[in-house]
Amino acid sequence: QVQLVESGGGLVQAGGSLRLSCAASGRTFSTYAMGWFRQAPGAERDFVAAISRSGVSKYYADFVKGRFTISRDNAKNTVYLQMNSLKFEDTAVYYCAASLNPGQLMTRSGYDYWGQGTQVTVSS
Repeated sequence: QVQLVESGGGLVQAGGSLRLSCAASGRTFSTYAMGWFRQAPGAERDFVAAISRSGVSKYYADFVKGRFTISRDNAKNTVYLQMNSLKFEDTAVYYCAASLNPGQLMTRSGYDYWGQGTQVTVSS
């Protein structure tokens, strides 16, 4: 079992930046690949970014490439999502997730544990 708690969301103007954090507790953090998803009102929960257990491999949705960066600190049991050049359409609840299945990191079904989410609102 692993518990995930996101933080760092908030209200930001378009063009601004936020850094989300996801703190994990429980089973050894480094055994999980980690991902970020987001869900806007009335929409599906979409893949945003993922990172391998070691942090070497990273994956991004096309709509965030060049703007968002995922990273992790295994010593701190934390994964981050640095979001730059934010757009109104980035407004959503952002969820962190942990996966024991590194071959399915771009799909919701590839994750075993989820956090409660943190709201990101970008004003235009």
